[in-house]
Amino acid sequence: MKRRRRSVVVVAGLCLSFFLGTWMNLLPELEPGLEPRPAVGGESAPGTRRDLPTGGSLLLLHHELELQIRERHDEVSRYRHLLLRARRRLGRPLERRRLMDSEPGDGWDPDPAAAARARVPGGTVDGHPDGPPPSPSPPPPPRRRRLGCGSVVDVTDVQYLGSGYTKAVYRAALNHSLSVALKSVDLQGHDMENCARRYGDTGACYRLSSLKIIKEMLLMESLEHPNVLKLYGYCYQDNGGIPETVTAITELGSPIEMIHLLQTPWDHRLRICVSLVRLLYFLSRSPLGSVSLLDFRPRQFVLVDGELKVTDLDDASAHQAPCTPLTAHRVCTLDFPSRNFTLPCSRGRCEGINEKRNLYNAYRFFFTYLLPHSAPRALRPLLDRIVNATGELSWGVEETLSKMEEVLHLYQTGRYLQNLNHSTTEQEVRCWPSYQHDACLLAVFDLREALSLCESHAHCRAFVFTNQTTWTGHHLVYFKSGWSGLSRATGQLTYIRLAS
Repeated sequence: MKRRRRSVVVVAGLCLSFFLGTWMNLLPELEPGLEPRPAVGGESAPGTRRDLPTGGSLLLLHHELELQIRERHDEVSRYRHLLLRARRRLGRPLERRRLMDSEPGDGWDPDPAAAARARVPGGTVDGHPDGPPPSPSPPPPPRRRRLGCGSVVDVTDVQYLGSGYTKAVYRAALNHSLSVALKSVDLQGHDMENCARRYGDTGACYRLSSLKIIKEMLLMESLEHPNVLKLYGYCYQDNGGIPETVTAITELGSPIEMIHLLQTPWDHRLRICVSLVRLLYFLSRSPLGSVSLLDFRPRQFVLVDGELKVTDLDDASAHQAPCTPLTAHRVCTLDFPSRNFTLPCSRGRCEGINEKRNLYNAYRFFFTYLLPHSAPRALRPLLDRIVNATGELSWGVEETLSKMEEVLHLYQTGRYLQNLNHSTTEQEVRCWPSYQHDACLLAVFDLREALSLCESHAHCRAFVFTNQTTWTGHHLVYFKSGWSGLSRATGQLTYIRLAS
């Protein structure tokens, strides 16, 4: 018995030694701080594929990475086919052309000579039989002229704006005049570093990440709308030892900062909410079907001349999971931090799940903060109904849009002023948020509203009716607690309140 126990102990010790040795060989590949970097001058950077363990583990890792690339490639191909089908329905001409074609003479670059300078000797690489699948074909180009590699090589005033998990965004000037945003894979980003650390193949990891940018560009082509960021063009060329790096050239916007928005005048916030509902209505009936924005945080949106536009579409999805009445409680459930909703299963699909997900996210990220605060008193009951109905998902996006347009109509036409109250006890006028930080500058529909606001505020002694207007046509008026410092100005009227 003792000899048998000793044999078991010896065998166990040998197994443990083999396991520890194997684990120690793999440990450097998993240790933080040893992230691979892009190859320079044809030499492999530390942590690339040649440093990986050989044998079965390498084959498993390679297969796992290739599977991810193929799955993402298939997703991009599905969206391309949806776009082609939508273009056929609309009767638009189709052009089968390779995505990111940087060859001159294709009509997409305004400067063929610059495009020739931008090309890298040797051209692009389409991959090899054992490598990942080729890049998907491009979206059919619209009729307007696109920017290309020749435009990218001549940009000036390049400034880094920020980055997320996958992309880095830069601001640049074209021809020293047009400001654009350049989006490319962030080689030091979360996705690239985690992938390269695990698989040790910078080129394949780049390809995996670049497919997200290609998907986003396809969606920008498919979802042309005033509240979707415009795609101006793209460039596809070798860069830094990595073949076929992709750069998207898009419209430039200002990032959404919720703290700043809370300090802006109410009609600015109304414009953002109206823009958002119009976008959600379009997404619910887009050429690709109902589209859900899976990442709905404010940082996924930008402002362009005061108009809200969605900028990140790589996490958008037109997929609707199949369901049955028996699986609806599991498949058709929307899970949010504070609420859960179970939707009915209709015709094998969860009824309105993408639309409802977008609408509730609009409620919890935008409506609840931006709509009620400092709104005109007469509009507050309708605004409260909008906020409550979207918070309970008792309305669809069509009814929400109808009510939001009603608010806008009442505000633009001045019908919210039908019951003005001149009582000084109401203290209705407030100079925060003001259009100007060092003065009380408010928007009013007409002279009657300005008089009412001044009359209802005990400290108002005068106001200046300017010739400036807001996006809704409201006039900007300075309200003053005294009349000292007033002076003549062309196109402005000054009203002084006489002591009663």
